[in-house]
Amino acid sequence: MLKSVVVIGGGPAGTFAAIAAKKQDPTATVRLLTREHCEPYEKPPLSKAVLLGHVAPEDALIAGPAGVSSHDVVLETIADCIAIDRDARAVVLSDGRRIAYDSLVIATGSSPRVLPQLSIGMPSVHYLRTEADARALKTALACCPGLLIVGGGLIGLEVAASAATLGVSVTVLEVAPRILARVCDEETGAAIHAAHARHGVDIRVATTLHNVVQQNGRLTIVTGAGDRLAPDLVVVGTGSKPDDALAADAGLQTGDGIVVDAQCRTSDPAIFAAGDAVRFPGPDGLVRLENWKHAQDQGSVAGRNAAGANEAYAVVPSFWSEQYDLYIQGVGWPVNGATRVHRTLGDGHSLVFDVDGGRLTYAMGINAQRDLAAARRLIERRVPVDPAALADPAQPLAAMLKRTITTGT
Repeated sequence: MLKSVVVIGGGPAGTFAAIAAKKQDPTATVRLLTREHCEPYEKPPLSKAVLLGHVAPEDALIAGPAGVSSHDVVLETIADCIAIDRDARAVVLSDGRRIAYDSLVIATGSSPRVLPQLSIGMPSVHYLRTEADARALKTALACCPGLLIVGGGLIGLEVAASAATLGVSVTVLEVAPRILARVCDEETGAAIHAAHARHGVDIRVATTLHNVVQQNGRLTIVTGAGDRLAPDLVVVGTGSKPDDALAADAGLQTGDGIVVDAQCRTSDPAIFAAGDAVRFPGPDGLVRLENWKHAQDQGSVAGRNAAGANEAYAVVPSFWSEQYDLYIQGVGWPVNGATRVHRTLGDGHSLVFDVDGGRLTYAMGINAQRDLAAARRLIERRVPVDPAALADPAQPLAAMLKRTITTGT
């Protein structure tokens, strides 16, 4: 009897899981279920190229121009899964249909953290998660003199850069003492802050949202310091939370995400999970990551294992963000107590390295893609490194790797 693999979620984790499952077992029937009405699309462009009008969501399909079906995967759109019947091994859809599975992959992703004062659906308030959100925001920005962004994380700053490029006056409120405090070191954050300032973006750190007043169809935002702002448009980018309710309702182990083992298997051996919704074994216990590369790689492992493989998911995490002409990138696991090393680059930026136990554990930089590709290999291969050499821009990272390969150390 042919195996039936069902994948819930049309993001990168779900799409790559479905494709990988079919490649692992070409005889299996693989179904990919998505709530949305369209082919799975890449989300990173939504806050950048889509808002700027350079591309449309359908220009960047995850499965390639021919779509999911070109991989012999059955795509079901507008398929909202409301329950998992583990005893019967079936998923239940909102339209009453039941789809049986031999193995299941949950890749439900994450959803925005909603501020009660700025709820979804309020006039002039936008959250950015889907292609529909991006289209609506793009239309609103076309006639928007003034934009307020709540949240100085990656999404908020990407939207700020796009809006400023379009000529919109932008203000950003960030509750932390500096932007990107959870993402990058202070020096890199300062360089990004300065780039926004050069483009006219007003970033206010250590600033809380105290109150929101609606009057005559307009919003007035009152900060903790008592400042009153009257933007034409508000975008909220205050992070996200794992969409693990479906798994929790089915009795699977959850805790700020769906808990899986190294093989992406949940507490039910027939059910796997991957992507933003998942907590998986990291270097120091269970962790949750939210980025494209992680979703792609973990989704592929989960899909192969759902189709009969038994691979462990081992990841060197990475992220990137594009703001103006800055390509911001980080790779590796930050380690508390690691030695931090800075390498000054000729463009006024720097590479930042964390070294622990004589090995590189993390690297971050701006417009340094080639160096960071070499840093990834140094991390993956656990190559011993000299902090003084890392700090010296005259010593290429790639050469360090080649010397190690040559000497066998």
